Amino acid sequence: MTETAISEHGMIGDLHTVALVTTDGSIDWFCCPRFDSPSVFGALLDDERGGRFRVRPAGDFTSRQVYYPDSAVLITRFFTAEGVGEVVDFMPPAGEHATGNHRIVRLIRCVRGRMRFEVELAPRFDYGRRPHRTELAGAGVVLDGGSTVLTVHPVREPGDERLAEVRHAGQDLEMSVELSAGQVRGVVLEADADGPPREIRVAEVRRLFEETTAFWQNWLAGSSYRGRWREAVERSAITLKLLTYAPTGGIVAAPTAGLPEQVGGERNWDYRYTWVRDASFSVSALLGLGFDGEAERFGRWLGDRVRERAGGSSGPLNIMYRVDGSSDLKEDVLDHWSGYRGSRPVRIGNGAAEQLQLDIYGEAMDSLFAGDRAGLPIPHQGWRAVRDVLDWVCANWDQPEEGIWETRGGRRPFTYGRLMCWVALDRGIRLAAEHGRPADQQRWAAERDRIYEEVHDRGWHPGRRAFVQHYDTDVLDSSLLRMPRLGFIAGRDPQWLSTLDAMADELVTDSLVYRYDPAASPDGLRGSEGTFSLCTFAWVDALARAGRVREARGAFEKMLTYANHLGLFSEEIALTGEQIGNFPQAFTHLALIDAALTLDAALA
Repeated sequence: MTETAISEHGMIGDLHTVALVTTDGSIDWFCCPRFDSPSVFGALLDDERGGRFRVRPAGDFTSRQVYYPDSAVLITRFFTAEGVGEVVDFMPPAGEHATGNHRIVRLIRCVRGRMRFEVELAPRFDYGRRPHRTELAGAGVVLDGGSTVLTVHPVREPGDERLAEVRHAGQDLEMSVELSAGQVRGVVLEADADGPPREIRVAEVRRLFEETTAFWQNWLAGSSYRGRWREAVERSAITLKLLTYAPTGGIVAAPTAGLPEQVGGERNWDYRYTWVRDASFSVSALLGLGFDGEAERFGRWLGDRVRERAGGSSGPLNIMYRVDGSSDLKEDVLDHWSGYRGSRPVRIGNGAAEQLQLDIYGEAMDSLFAGDRAGLPIPHQGWRAVRDVLDWVCANWDQPEEGIWETRGGRRPFTYGRLMCWVALDRGIRLAAEHGRPADQQRWAAERDRIYEEVHDRGWHPGRRAFVQHYDTDVLDSSLLRMPRLGFIAGRDPQWLSTLDAMADELVTDSLVYRYDPAASPDGLRGSEGTFSLCTFAWVDALARAGRVREARGAFEKMLTYANHLGLFSEEIALTGEQIGNFPQAFTHLALIDAALTLDAALA
């Protein structure tokens, strides 16, 4: 297996979908026209059958990647014996209306000396299940995959036709172009183009580059963060923005599917959907940086889901949706793909969509509460939906459930789920009281207080001197690291300090944090997993709130060393220190922002 390591990727996107670009210039993951659409390039999950779009120098080279400052424009630089060159990759923003039209711009430039670039364009439509036709048309090429059609526009100047060579390799394309210092050429790959291929002048592509960089720099200028880790925080903010589907405001958990939580294992899930939990966390993190537009759009998205009453046994909300708000996420397996480094099965869709996970109501309400504090009050129809949700929570918070980690080993009375139901009711009561909104506040308060007492009575294990995963176990769970952040318990409460000590002994390894111990608390799946990066940043947050600020800062700085060369994080860290799980992961980047904000305040 020769799949490029997960961490050896950068990400570009147009706020409808993204492409992952390797450090050797290959786009080996791209779904079109949306995050949750079938892949066109999928070499990330099968090097032989997945498909790719590669631009790199002929012969031996070394390479480096960097983002253009304050943007999502990616530069891959190549160094050879003959010269220095680079490929500038970006996707112009696609607007706020659903469309099939998307462009990947690959600008090829020789910086010093001379360099011969080789281009390989080998799409594999519909996860490699659909053949395609290749047709020379006009100035370029059309690749017809049925429901998805790609048009190849060459970037060149009049009169330099002999600069490039184009060859057919079956239904794929191979091209080469030799450039000298200062020369710029390239390729624009366009989906659902409104005309035949055309020759694009270099000046036009440079304008696209300037417009795209200006879009990102103007957006990032809205950040209010001036803390110690500005580069890491702002890269995380851009990453969360890239994971946002502009037409609806839904934020996907990650843009990839099937990347393993244990290399060679079966914990390979599809994360290209909008989880209520992950999106709520993301919105709260962005609000902490001053980005309120994302919160406003997500609030509307969330309200639409509640009003649809799309949830079945999971109540008024499903735990996740497609980016357009639909709820058909049937889980399937791509048997013809080998998986990342042999990790099978490769799953698409997600069978956990119908699970009961009570915590989502607390996360949703906490994000709406944060939006209200930022000057985004809930409108009348939205409040009616909120009131219905909280009435449902009052009647159902004490059910057994699958929990935040989507376990497949049966329902349990998870402490975190109870905690988040307390959050949902607490935030609802505050909003109703502050804005004079109609609500059964007496009932909400009674149930909120019942939950509080029950968590302290049954979620606390006297023998472990710690809050535990669920009422029927003594297993620890790092999801509970959020307890002080949510205001359920004081950060220096003796019960909380002893919980931190217990977690340090059992779940923390040199500042990296496991979710829980699958051997002690079977989750219905074989194998193990790495440390969970969300939980590591939550550990930093909890330490800071406990007054252990020096320890928190040390853990935070250590965690930053596990980022890839661009500051991007996947879901987990393996024993070897490599990144595993879907990439880049919204959970990790939002938790980095939260931890940085808390730690900055504590140090100040």
